[in-house]
Amino acid sequence: MQKIAVIGAGTMGNGIAHVFAQHGFTVNLVDVSAPALDKALQTITRNLDRQVTKGSITEEVKAGTLANISLQTDLAAGVKDVYLVVEAATENISLKLKIFQDLDQHAPANAILATNTSSISITKIAAATKRPDKVIGMHFMNPVPVMKLVEIINGYATDKSITTAIVALSEKLEKVPCVVNDYPGFIANRILMPMINEAICSLFEGVAGVAEIDTVMKLGMAHPMGPLQLADFIGLDVCLSIMQVLHDGFGNPKYAPCPLLVNMVTAGYLGVKSGEGFYKYTAGSKDLVVSERFK
Repeated sequence: MQKIAVIGAGTMGNGIAHVFAQHGFTVNLVDVSAPALDKALQTITRNLDRQVTKGSITEEVKAGTLANISLQTDLAAGVKDVYLVVEAATENISLKLKIFQDLDQHAPANAILATNTSSISITKIAAATKRPDKVIGMHFMNPVPVMKLVEIINGYATDKSITTAIVALSEKLEKVPCVVNDYPGFIANRILMPMINEAICSLFEGVAGVAEIDTVMKLGMAHPMGPLQLADFIGLDVCLSIMQVLHDGFGNPKYAPCPLLVNMVTAGYLGVKSGEGFYKYTAGSKDLVVSERFK
């Protein structure tokens, strides 16, 4: 149970690998891109350095964490002897189904296959394998080393013993597990994304400006970050993808993505990752500057 694999070396994958490794697990971090793996290790190292500076961990813990992580570009080799696989690839259903078909073929027969998906059906992913009883959602929040929640999602066929094991495992990571069932958006995004979408609609309809909408939610509702800034942080493309999952899954027009969100994603204004969304982001600056497009 101490050896796991994380598939995908992006923001979520490197964070998941970091947390497991810091808690004594041996982690194979797997990605088809060697440069992505190198970048992930650099990110983990920087985040560990930040923890050392804050005094939350020692240099010895940092060294041990890094020693627990191995980089691997070959999926079959990376999962051949692990107890658990956590997939954290791009939020794309075709890609995830292919990955889970490969995991089912190469991971040990008793291995649990978890996905960090934020909205895609666990039941659909599990159906791509011959072990749907051992497939479960393990949805970490970003940034993984900081955020306490793990949303654990049961697929239609997930065995109760698997759920129990993943709850216990999450607690070993000093996370707070919340078990939910497999319906579009689960709980976190079923509630969060319509709120973000409504904030975008309010901007689109001219009810208020970017800063005003975010200030109302921060000061009036005690949110640490306004919904438009949060959308930028998540990625507007990810927000759109989840709204489309909700809209398709429920067939209810209340989940229709705001036309402004659609246009921004189409034009490549994705938030922090592209340098501009509702706010403009400059490397090295922490100032929150509203995009000129919304002034």
